[in-house]
Amino acid sequence: MSEAIRVLIADDHEVVRDGLRMILEAEEGFSVVGEAGDGAQAVDLTGKLLPQVVLMDLRMPRMDGLEAIELIRDAWPEVAIVILTTYNEDDLMLRGLRAGALGYLLKDTNRQTLMDTLRAAARGEALLLPDVIARALSAAPSGLSASRRASVKEPKLTEREHQVLRRAAKGERSKEIAAGLGITERTVKSHLSSIYNKLGVDSRAAAVAEAAKRGLLDEGAEVRM
Repeated sequence: MSEAIRVLIADDHEVVRDGLRMILEAEEGFSVVGEAGDGAQAVDLTGKLLPQVVLMDLRMPRMDGLEAIELIRDAWPEVAIVILTTYNEDDLMLRGLRAGALGYLLKDTNRQTLMDTLRAAARGEALLLPDVIARALSAAPSGLSASRRASVKEPKLTEREHQVLRRAAKGERSKEIAAGLGITERTVKSHLSSIYNKLGVDSRAAAVAEAAKRGLLDEGAEVRM
């Protein structure tokens, strides 16, 4: 049997932590190694326990989840972070993804989605949920104004990179993107690497968040050959 995925739960509500622990402990392949009630404790326990995945609430006392994400990503970049979010935290969720979180979960998500997302995060992959992405994109600014575009250097995505990025934003995996565009999965990963470099991010989730912020996912967004 493969080693269990080590998970740290960070949420200031004890009932949420208890519920997540019960679900994970009842599922083979997961081990809850610790619980944190605020961001500062989450950072401290990450250093002591070195979990593979941290489930991170965004609104917590002493230190919020956004600051905790940044500190953990700086000190332990190998630790995957999955945001715990609610339906009224779209902006915070996007900021968390740009800060380095690999994915996100709604607090009322179903058991299978929780397991799938944690397994993907442990592998270093982002499992994006199309419905949440759709809400996040609708809440994001619709792009930069003309005056801002004149003063801010926009990344020059190729037409193919733009196609890959839009499919990634819909929650498609690399294999699905490859099939949809008629290219190899290796080529998709190459395009994603180029997109990350141009947007200054290091994950698919962060790329989607940054693209939403810049308006690059809008219909008719400019692309360069």
